[in-house]
Amino acid sequence: MNSTDVRVAIARLPEGDGLPLPAYMSALAAGADLCAAVREDLTLAPGARALVPTGFAIAVPPGFEAQIRPRSGLALKAGVTIPNAPGTIDADYRGPVGVILANLGGEPFVVRRGDRIAQMVIAPVSRGCFDEVDALPDSARGDGGFGSTGHA
Repeated sequence: MNSTDVRVAIARLPEGDGLPLPAYMSALAAGADLCAAVREDLTLAPGARALVPTGFAIAVPPGFEAQIRPRSGLALKAGVTIPNAPGTIDADYRGPVGVILANLGGEPFVVRRGDRIAQMVIAPVSRGCFDEVDALPDSARGDGGFGSTGHA
């Protein structure tokens, strides 16, 4: 553990028996890979989505969140992603961690027990203090909407 590491308590759930806990796959990886804790193969048809269990629950320390993000290889090769990416696990949540997977590809995608399906990043959280005002200060962009800063 180094000075930037954060201690996260983790509890293996019964459906996670025999599966690896979240793990970093390289020395400088930002995300720890999560495995599917499905009991039997789960086929995602094109356009379908499903909540896939990971087999654990965590206690994220106050001041942090766990972000659940897609794995780039699944997105590129199979069109499988996380529709609410990044998903957030708040510091006060203690339930099972699940990953919403969506198949945006053109072929059915099979999720098998132990498949690496997502990654989890532990990140600091800043909470806003919202001050109601009568008018907002001007900016160069102003109230321009989506695409208002130009193309590309």
